[in-house]
Amino acid sequence: MSQDILRVLTKGGVLSPGELKQVIALAEASGQKEILFGSRQDILIPSGKEDEKPLESFPDLSLDVVSERGFQNIVCSYVSADIFKNTPWLNGVKYLYVLEEFKYIPKLKINITDPKQQLVPLFSGQLNFVASEHEDYWYLILKLPHWEESVTYPVLIFSYDIAKISQEIEAIAPDADDVEELFDLVNANLETNNRSIEKELSVAYEPFPYYEGMNQIGGNLYWLGLYWRNNRYDLKFLRAFSDFCLNHKVGKICITPWKSFVVKGIYEEDKLELEKFLGKSGINIRHSSLELNWHLPVADEEALALKEFIVKSFDQNDISTYGMTFGISHQGENRAYFTTVMVEKNKTPNIVKNFQVRPTFNVLHSKNFDPNTDEYIVYAQDIDKIELPGLLMELSKMYFEQLGDNTEKNNRKKTQKEAPRLSEIYQCSECMTIYDSRLGDEKANIKPHTAFEDLPDDYRCSVCEGPKELFEKAVVKLAST
Repeated sequence: MSQDILRVLTKGGVLSPGELKQVIALAEASGQKEILFGSRQDILIPSGKEDEKPLESFPDLSLDVVSERGFQNIVCSYVSADIFKNTPWLNGVKYLYVLEEFKYIPKLKINITDPKQQLVPLFSGQLNFVASEHEDYWYLILKLPHWEESVTYPVLIFSYDIAKISQEIEAIAPDADDVEELFDLVNANLETNNRSIEKELSVAYEPFPYYEGMNQIGGNLYWLGLYWRNNRYDLKFLRAFSDFCLNHKVGKICITPWKSFVVKGIYEEDKLELEKFLGKSGINIRHSSLELNWHLPVADEEALALKEFIVKSFDQNDISTYGMTFGISHQGENRAYFTTVMVEKNKTPNIVKNFQVRPTFNVLHSKNFDPNTDEYIVYAQDIDKIELPGLLMELSKMYFEQLGDNTEKNNRKKTQKEAPRLSEIYQCSECMTIYDSRLGDEKANIKPHTAFEDLPDDYRCSVCEGPKELFEKAVVKLAST
């Protein structure tokens, strides 16, 4: 992320239509026509315009705005409340009460989540509060910067103690070498309403939900999910959309960690008018799930182009990725992964930085294909861009094969000493469609494990109908099994 970006902190990604209009005014004063969303449910505004108005000239701005990376936005799963599966006692009002207790801007990453939902990651923070089965009590999973491993706080924490315990931990964490010492220091300084832990936190895996378009909550209420594939949200549209929300009693707009937003509480009698407004504005509200569930670095055009290349291949090969999530990152970046599959771009060695070289990538997947395990397995290393679609399609098949079977034997951790397997594929030079002999070509009635050499002479590309001669051989490096 560029240093000259203003970050608007939205406390759990929740803001009112009026607050969104304040953000729009701030962005326009910076000479922008678009805003971006960050991975921690914050709003990003590029700055640096010479004649832009200082923050002091916005006295009614009710949200915190920072330009320093040291401050963090609070992530929470309020966005999923009432629309996805949830812990019975945890509703939208409860989240808002907890968030309201935060009277300071945290420097540690704080997540406040429901373990029964999948839209918001549970453990991408440093203080991860996860709802328990006991009403108003939460587990706390700590991943402090100077600790090597994640640990569970010894007691359950009361809802209305979350803010003050978070602030106290932020103050004393550097002085605590382990969780027992941290617990003692917190109890010495605070009086809290704790509860004993009766059983360890257990998070059941469920596929990632589809969260876009107009959907019914129940009765006469609907919710709407909106997504821009380039993460550049037009201010003119957002202003008109905010006005619609204000005029139709929609109180909250919720940002997701997937650089999209959700609006809940749309009345049935307003649904048609909203659909008409979105259509006239040219807004697509039914993107394919192939491209919807991706996490990319902010304002990284190269990563966006790579995603589009992979998604195009998925679409051409009619691959299902429902329930999976994907991410693209730069190797060595200090960030928490929270996707099913992660593509890492390798660093260019210093010795060749003055020369143009083809980038290489690593492919990883979360243990048991569950991002909440917070453990990643290397599937392939140092591969070329052209090999990525085939590898990710293989992983999608592995995902569905093991779905519901979280056994260790399916997720043995790969080591660098294991020799990679090599597999030949053929790719159409016209449209980049891949023919993989292990998969065959169902549309052309070609059975799996049919070698390219054994294809009939009149075989044609299933997408562009190019002749067999247009296909070029490539080699894919796979992790050993």
